[in-house]
Amino acid sequence: MPFRYRLQKILEFRIRKKEEQLQEVRKAQSLVVKIEGLIDRNNKEIAQTRINMKQADFTMYEAYDNFLKHLYIKGENLETDRQNALEALEVEKDKLRKLEQAVKVLEKHKERAREIYLEEEKADELKRLSEVAVQRHFAKTRDSQEEEEKILEQLRQIEGDYFNEY
Repeated sequence: MPFRYRLQKILEFRIRKKEEQLQEVRKAQSLVVKIEGLIDRNNKEIAQTRINMKQADFTMYEAYDNFLKHLYIKGENLETDRQNALEALEVEKDKLRKLEQAVKVLEKHKERAREIYLEEEKADELKRLSEVAVQRHFAKTRDSQEEEEKILEQLRQIEGDYFNEY
C-alpha cells in the first residue's frame, strides 16, 4: 500500500495560503517600486523646474516658487506614502514568513511520517520473509524426516530380508 499522508489536505491548504500571501507581498513590493518611481519623477521635475526658473523672466519667479512648494509638498507626501508602503510590505513579509514556517513544519512532519511508514513496511517485509523462511525450514525438516524414515524402512526391509535368509 503506497504512502498516504493523513494531513495532506491541510498541507495543500497551507501551501495555497502561502502562495496567496506571496502574491500579496509582490503587490506590496510593486506598490513600493511605483511610489519610488513617482518620487524619482517628482525629484526630476523639481530639478527641471529649478533649471527653467534660472532661465525664466523674473516676473515668473513667484509662480515658479509656488510650483516648487507644491512639488516639495508632493514629495513629502510621496515619502510618507513610501514609508507606509514599506511598513505594509514588512507586515506582508512577516505574514509570509509565518505561513512558510507553518508549511515547513507540516512538510517535516510528512517526511517523518514517510520515514516511519517506510520503516514499518521494511519490518513487515522482514516479518513476511522470516515467516516464509520458517515455513521453508519446517518443510525441509519434514521432507528430510520423511526421507530418513524411508531410508530406515528400507534398511529394516533389507535387514529383515537378510535375517530371513539365514
